Amino acid sequence: STMFLVGLSGGIASGKSTVVAVLRELGCAVIDADAIARHVVQPHSKAHQQILQHFGTEILLENGEINREALGNIIFSQPEKRQLLNSITHPEILKEMLKQVLKYFVLGYRYVILDIPLLFETRGLTRFMKYTVLVYCDPPTQLVRLMKRSGLGAAEAEARIGSQLPLEEKRKWATHVIDNSGDRESTRRQVLRLHTRLEDSLDFLWARLAVGTALAGFGGLVFLLIRHFIS
Repeated sequence: STMFLVGLSGGIASGKSTVVAVLRELGCAVIDADAIARHVVQPHSKAHQQILQHFGTEILLENGEINREALGNIIFSQPEKRQLLNSITHPEILKEMLKQVLKYFVLGYRYVILDIPLLFETRGLTRFMKYTVLVYCDPPTQLVRLMKRSGLGAAEAEARIGSQLPLEEKRKWATHVIDNSGDRESTRRQVLRLHTRLEDSLDFLWARLAVGTALAGFGGLVFLLIRHFIS
């Protein structure tokens, strides 16, 4: 058996950050894809330089960082530009994610949670996940929470929710669902049950030997990871 990956996703105002906070409290290994995406385009990075070459300096803020809103306006109106941006950033994001997975592999973690907001929209990464977890809440609750959190009117909030794949649709693809429609304590209990099931899984008995395996050499670990996650 090998260490496995768990994909975690949700929708706007569904409460994914609450679930991630509980998982981190439990000591779980969580890789934040959004944080990595921001990191790989920081000034002086390879991706940052390539983006400037193709999109120009008008997408920069005064501090040299990329203006995500300005870049977003370009790629959403021009699909070929979106494809170009993805070709620049995705290899760097995947490289950083693999590095972090390798780190947790060496440390002997039993499983790694990948927090990916658009996991079910892209579907490409789901084939690498042994389990997928959706943080769900019912549509009325989602709307009220978004309006309260962002100060939006009902029509604008509904438009933002409507721009995403509906949670009901994502629910069909998830192997586990955390229903965050209730209070925080109810959500916490569900996360604890999920954590217990994952910890009791036979899929990661190897983890007890991971540190010893690491002594076989860094190259061997890279080979194992590439074979498991890429093949």
